[in-house]
Amino acid sequence: MQIVLAAVDDDLVRAWESTCGKMDSVKIHRGSIFDVKCDAIVSPGNSFGFMEGGLNLEISEFFGGQVLERLQKLIQTRHHGELLVGLAEVVDTDHAKIPYLIAAPIMRVPTVLRETVNVYLATRAILTLVKFGTVPDGTPVKHIIETIAIPGMGTGNGKVPPHICANQMKVALENILLSKYEFPQSLLHAQKDHHLLCASEVENLQLEK
Repeated sequence: MQIVLAAVDDDLVRAWESTCGKMDSVKIHRGSIFDVKCDAIVSPGNSFGFMEGGLNLEISEFFGGQVLERLQKLIQTRHHGELLVGLAEVVDTDHAKIPYLIAAPIMRVPTVLRETVNVYLATRAILTLVKFGTVPDGTPVKHIIETIAIPGMGTGNGKVPPHICANQMKVALENILLSKYEFPQSLLHAQKDHHLLCASEVENLQLEK
């Protein structure tokens, strides 16, 4: 699995370079996500698949309305009407160069996400889907998708600061892509890890002491 983190925002790119820049199988692209050579682009949308603003509107316009129709049909048939945060789904795009879209909701409906771990959950869902998931006909996703372009999860309408976005994405990448996940020893350890995901770099240093 090859991950390309793509953004036009300099602060986000710098945050990724600081947190993810030395990771194997991770590249950082400063520029449009549509310029990335990849098998799939990630849509960090809502639980109902609507693509009415920001990057999701650009994605819908880039691929065409059939992507929205296919995604919402999958949400209704495979997920009982809601693709929850922490889950992801893949649809065909009919695009010659980028054949798949991965929908990974960052929010149920548009809302501010500053005090949440939704970036981590959505990024983890993307990686888990590609590493372990299947498409509706049973084909493993990893057999059709190798390179994924991922935007700054939650940094648009969710207003997640770049450093928190980068930190949460880094942890998800380490846990799933690099197979470093360790089940928490106790609920206390799980709570500490949860707080670390939301904290700033300064707060992280204090929590780790």
